[in-house]
Amino acid sequence: MANRIIAAPSPHIHGAESTRRIMGDVVLALLPALLVSAYVLGWRVLFVTAVSVVACVAFEYLIARFLLKRRSTIGDLSAVVTGLLLAFNLPTGIPWWIVVIGALVAIGIGKMTFGGLGCNPFNPALTGRIFLLIAYPVQMTDWTTGVPDALTGSTILADVKAGLTSVSEVDFVAMLGGHMNGSMGEIGSFALILGGLYLLWRRVISWHIPVAVLGTMALFALFLAIGDGGAALWQMPLFHILAGGALLGAIYMATDYSTSPMTHCGMLIYGVGIGLLTMIIRVWGAYPEGMSFAIFIMNAATPLINKYCRPKRFGTK
Repeated sequence: MANRIIAAPSPHIHGAESTRRIMGDVVLALLPALLVSAYVLGWRVLFVTAVSVVACVAFEYLIARFLLKRRSTIGDLSAVVTGLLLAFNLPTGIPWWIVVIGALVAIGIGKMTFGGLGCNPFNPALTGRIFLLIAYPVQMTDWTTGVPDALTGSTILADVKAGLTSVSEVDFVAMLGGHMNGSMGEIGSFALILGGLYLLWRRVISWHIPVAVLGTMALFALFLAIGDGGAALWQMPLFHILAGGALLGAIYMATDYSTSPMTHCGMLIYGVGIGLLTMIIRVWGAYPEGMSFAIFIMNAATPLINKYCRPKRFGTK
């Protein structure tokens, strides 16, 4: 019998991981932060999250079924993760119809336009969030919750940037526990860290991007503290790591497989770039927060990073 050569595209080695399992782990990792947010900000957290998730799943199904004419991919849970991350980037009191528009942009433009999961060059949830921030700046920066006993007013990042409070006056224990204002993804730093450790344990993410992002921000903030002299040296780095969307962005959004570099070297470069851009926007930019824009910009740089940080080919020295 003649030898038959079978040609097949990579990958040729398969593991036990699946998209559904990975996305399921991300959902589980985000649940502690969701519960803390609901406890601190009230029931509307769950309402906004439900609207975002349902809208993302519905738009992905409709686009795949009726526009792309192909089998629906909602079973891989990626649309659920996009909905969760989008909700985590929104104010709790935002009108529901704006959440739906954000979901349409995230799924329709940020994901399905490029071919679906694995083909998108930009993080879909960030695409939706940045669009909403530009289109509806008033609603996206209104931190009143509509719940009488919940927190109201501006975020701690905005207060520090405006000079209304100083870093030395910040209650870091309260920040870890979630007693601070902001979007759902800014509440409960300890819960976000706990979820990140779970993802590391499950090997869904590696340490390279989160450590590079947060380490760069901490070093940048340390130099700011040295130049300022008004706060203890440890306060400024810790403040910038715990405040805003630093933890959410570094652990859950910058590590997106489709939009981050493939090699460890590339991941470190990518993370350092995100950390630098975030701090530059926070300190000298118009917005008090810069994580979303930093990740979005470095998403665009990922193909270039992959080009120059290629892994060695098998068999080469």
